[in-house]
Amino acid sequence: MAPKKKEQHEEKLLLGRPKNTLKMGLVGLPNVGKSTTFNLLSKQSVPAENYPFCTIDPHEARMNVPDDRFKWLCQHFRPKSEVSATLAIFDIAGLVPGAHKGEGLGNAFLSHIQAVDGIYHVVS
Repeated sequence: MAPKKKEQHEEKLLLGRPKNTLKMGLVGLPNVGKSTTFNLLSKQSVPAENYPFCTIDPHEARMNVPDDRFKWLCQHFRPKSEVSATLAIFDIAGLVPGAHKGEGLGNAFLSHIQAVDGIYHVVS
């Protein structure tokens, strides 16, 4: 009789994320301040102009999430390495009516939305 294969246990994901980086996208209508908000949060300077579709490809910024609880845990348990949580923010192009029909960036816009874990909806 052949040996039995070990059962492979699937790793349970917390909120659908396999790592400690949360991906958030800035979405909204064209010219509502998504790139300006992105620059403010990330301390970067991506172009934020006053015309629709200034942003075509998403811009990405990663930042550490400061947490005093994490520092306290590291001081008390002294792990071999300290890896704090990070937040990835994406500046996504403006949403136009009919994107599902291919208008504006169309399916490219929808694939950018699908790539993030959550969204910040920017309104003016």
